[in-house]
Amino acid sequence: MLSLIYIDEFSSTPKYRQLANAIIEGIQKGKIKKGELLPSINEVSFEHYMARITVEKGYNYLKQQGIIDSIRGKGFYIKVDEVPRNLKIFLLFNKLSVHKKIIYDAFVQSIGDEGSIDFYIYNNDFNLLKRIIESRDRDYTHMVLIPHFLEGEEMAVDLINLLPKDKLILVDKLLPGVQGKFGAVYENFEKDIYQSLQEAKDKLVNYPSLRLIFPASSYYPKEIVQGFIHFCSDFAFDYQVVESLADLNVDKGQAYITVMEDDLISLLDRIRVQGLRLGKDIGILSYNETPIKRLLFDGISTISTDFEALGRKAAELVLTNERNKYENPFVYIPRASI
Repeated sequence: MLSLIYIDEFSSTPKYRQLANAIIEGIQKGKIKKGELLPSINEVSFEHYMARITVEKGYNYLKQQGIIDSIRGKGFYIKVDEVPRNLKIFLLFNKLSVHKKIIYDAFVQSIGDEGSIDFYIYNNDFNLLKRIIESRDRDYTHMVLIPHFLEGEEMAVDLINLLPKDKLILVDKLLPGVQGKFGAVYENFEKDIYQSLQEAKDKLVNYPSLRLIFPASSYYPKEIVQGFIHFCSDFAFDYQVVESLADLNVDKGQAYITVMEDDLISLLDRIRVQGLRLGKDIGILSYNETPIKRLLFDGISTISTDFEALGRKAAELVLTNERNKYENPFVYIPRASI
């Protein structure tokens, strides 16, 4: 039975769940039978270089699910003849961040006990994504992917087009060129920023000069820049797209839109050092709502998709096996920073 347990060191799925999922899969495939003793906690720990507490947590999880039981002095054994074949989800995130964690938590909570999840992070790197996908040989029921890349997007489209579309769900972004009928819940980046800036216009007119800080190395879609320029042109705002804060003087009478959290923190630090009054001398509108932005400098105004809704809807597409595409809600949240 030890040979049936596979722990992937590169997976972001907790090892105790990987252990439990491997045993469940062994039962489903008929390789592990009712009444069989499981390897001892020490054996699994030694064989797979896992902490004993991790193995124990995996076994306790299976026990809570009614799949295994234990006898004092003998150990753990398989309690059931079979385990219903549940969903097996291959979940791929481009990175981890505060808002990505919100998506992940909402997705996992909505899936509940209906499926097992193998979770990977590819760090916006197409080559790493390719290696992860090509190294997996499990028969997944669904492949859920957030497709953001620093480079290699055209190659990513070619790779994704090789995946079975009846299993594919894209989250957060639609990639032009991905063909076939697949599920998706996505942001409409150009339209979203344009409409949100329209909502904020009564505040923004106090700052005749708008600056979008959009680093050249950002994985954020260029449609954000297009929507920003479109808004500024339509409503006669002086504007500038800035690739680096280092190239910019922070002066009174300007409002800044940040997409990266690092740029937001750097900008706030410069405002503090220069003694500028946020929301009076200078304005800030930050991309992506996170809980801390309610508290920073009496509140940072944000424009943001609903990350919790994004995760819930992606899970719904998995649970219903639906293959439609849905635009996720996007909101402007006014606070004291503009």
